[in-house]
Amino acid sequence: MQKYIVKEYIRNLEKNNQLVDKINCNNILEKIVSNVSYSSNNITSETLFVCKGFGNNFKEEYLKEAIKKGAFAYISEKKYDVDIPCILVKNCFVSLSIVSNLYFNKVSEKLNIIGVTGTKGKSTTSYFLKYILDEFAIANEKKDTAIISSIYTYDGKNTYKSKLTTPESFDLNQNLYNAYESGIKNVIMEVSSQALKLGRVHSLNYCVSAFLNISEDHIGPIEHPDFDDYLDSKLKIFEKSKVSCINLESDCIDKILSTAKESKTKIVTFSTKDENADVYGYNICKNGLNTVFNVKGKDFDFGVELTIPGLFNVENALAAIAIATSLNIEQKYIYLGLKKAKSAGRMEMYYSKDKKILSIVDYAHNKISFEKIFETTKKEYPDRKIIALFGCTGNKAQIRRKDLGEESGKNADYIYITADDPAFESVIQISKEVAKYVEKYTKNYEIVEDRAEAIKKAVNRVLSSNEKYIILLLGKGNEIKQKVGRDYVPYFGDSQVIKKYIDEYEKSRLYKKL
Repeated sequence: MQKYIVKEYIRNLEKNNQLVDKINCNNILEKIVSNVSYSSNNITSETLFVCKGFGNNFKEEYLKEAIKKGAFAYISEKKYDVDIPCILVKNCFVSLSIVSNLYFNKVSEKLNIIGVTGTKGKSTTSYFLKYILDEFAIANEKKDTAIISSIYTYDGKNTYKSKLTTPESFDLNQNLYNAYESGIKNVIMEVSSQALKLGRVHSLNYCVSAFLNISEDHIGPIEHPDFDDYLDSKLKIFEKSKVSCINLESDCIDKILSTAKESKTKIVTFSTKDENADVYGYNICKNGLNTVFNVKGKDFDFGVELTIPGLFNVENALAAIAIATSLNIEQKYIYLGLKKAKSAGRMEMYYSKDKKILSIVDYAHNKISFEKIFETTKKEYPDRKIIALFGCTGNKAQIRRKDLGEESGKNADYIYITADDPAFESVIQISKEVAKYVEKYTKNYEIVEDRAEAIKKAVNRVLSSNEKYIILLLGKGNEIKQKVGRDYVPYFGDSQVIKKYIDEYEKSRLYKKL
């Protein structure tokens, strides 16, 4: 990997209107930067250190620790009381993106990066598209597709569980560099509102992007102060996209389309309701557990089959089709990819052989995803009552407590409110807050602090009833950790817990063999 001198980093910051001042930098301008880091835990000799963080989140002691380990200069929004050169900048998040891009030789410019944003469906759309592009890659003896999602990250060299929907810019550029070094050409990434707002993706551009939908979420003191800020952050993706695929059924569609037009991006629309959309889905119906539909555009009209449950996933499939056709991927690869597509933790179905226990595990965790999953469950399983089990995260997105409480109260026949990454808050306190909104519609709920115990209670409720139920296990998907405080503590996972109780039931005397 080519190494650059300090002067090149300063020049790039100045070019992007980030440079404020160079303090005591004259003697280091020709010095080669061997390492860039924003963490004092990742310092080697000749490191250029970036002081990243809001207000008091960055402490001077981090910088002093970095200096002890080998940092020779630092980038910051303020001057600290240390004896090494300082590159003063306007915004450390944006500046980190700029210097990370240079450090990794601007490989982002050599890749086809596809960005997917929206309140709901980013992961499913990304996986649908990965399956399509991988089918194309196999047939053409090319490398598979890298993916950076909220579920897991695969960059050609590493595969691991993700902690952020969109990683910090340095880590993101590392992923892109790994993909390039592995011979990968196509990279799909989920793009969060925070990544767009804070500048984590400042130095990236997208050959194609997708705007799926928008609904109130991530509103709170830590993320977005209000909905307008949330929406405006999402809309920034158009400035960075050559082609933008837009769902005509999204809320705020007039503003979305007008912003896209102003950005000069090429617009490709998709819809299940507007026949004039560039990608139009129609004849949508169930075929057993699968969903089948037709899709047509200016130069195509063909059938599609999805094996992942949920009628609402047609919109996600249309987004993937819009992106794929924009990349000139042939219909046969689109069909094969979508038929094989799975997304871990998304609409995963588990059931006993006699169908007494029927459960869906899904990541649904905000208003729009709750609306969609309740709507599709009622359509697809009209003969079953609904048990909903979920929690709300601690210390962020407080609006979800109201939204999820109200949506579950309106739609579920019984509700278990439980743990879901409580962080520094009490599970019981979060659950009581949610319950206030549930009670506007129903008293049929319980607060159960332990999530696995809540699932057990839900199963026992089903087994002790003469009525048919479907259990919706919402929010955690296939996650096997709970965030408690600063730590991620082990959790069995909703899928494993429900499978355990199904297995116990099928071995018990209650089970009637078919």
